[in-house]
Amino acid sequence: MEHYQGRFRGSQNLALYYQSWQPTVAAKATIALVHGLGSHSGWWMNLVQPLVAQGYWVYTFDLRGHGQSPGPRGHVSHWHEYRDDFHQFCQLMQAQHPKLPSFALGHSLGGVIVLDYVLRCTETLAGVIAIAPALGAVGVSPVKLWLGQLLSQYWPQFALETGLSPVGGSRNKDIVAAYAKDPLRHTRGSARLATEFLLTRQWVQHHLSELTVPTLILQGSDDSVVLLESSRRAFEQIQNQDKEYREYPGAYHDLHNDFCELTVVQDILNWLERHLSSAERFCRFEMSSVL
Repeated sequence: MEHYQGRFRGSQNLALYYQSWQPTVAAKATIALVHGLGSHSGWWMNLVQPLVAQGYWVYTFDLRGHGQSPGPRGHVSHWHEYRDDFHQFCQLMQAQHPKLPSFALGHSLGGVIVLDYVLRCTETLAGVIAIAPALGAVGVSPVKLWLGQLLSQYWPQFALETGLSPVGGSRNKDIVAAYAKDPLRHTRGSARLATEFLLTRQWVQHHLSELTVPTLILQGSDDSVVLLESSRRAFEQIQNQDKEYREYPGAYHDLHNDFCELTVVQDILNWLERHLSSAERFCRFEMSSVL
């Protein structure tokens, strides 16, 4: 597979880092991957490689304040910056492949970004996948979230340690050790991010019943970051009949980097294959409506 990297202009003209991987066979669809808080685009390879091998052109980027993208670590001034960044990224991806259907996959915070986006821009993506979307109780101390809300108006960039241990990400000790050594990872979130996240989480929770695109939610049963009941409840709120839920016994937060990764990858591939035909019709309809 061919690997590309570069920069695109997000909200407020911020130059965000992105990567993409081209399959060696004719591409079936494009997939945008959105990482979670403290992570970056380099931690998707366990998913990128099999997706590309099956003919998907995969794109991913570093959120502002993460990885190789600029900005204070773990900070966002307003949630719409995340939404606008993702919108610009989708436009970049779709402009490069106008005849291919587009899907999105978000993990944790990235899951909230993707769901918030697709609820507001219903005609942009053919389907969404959310791995442990942070839509309910999370492993961050309520006191820290309260402190973040308190400081948000007076010191919005005040950095709070999330208190989330790398151990909670995966049962694979080699992965956890690599997390700890990775200089691009961090464990911080700003006071303003805490406020913006809580407001957006609440909005998404109240509007999940309006979700119209095909949706797949994946959740580990022993996730200490996003609690199991949160994803179960979110799934129940979705009224669209084209929805699926997968739960992985004993798995932690980063399903794509846990011992269940092969099963997770196969479940994602199976879901994508089941939705390709309808996605192609969706893509043709969108193209004709534009023309």
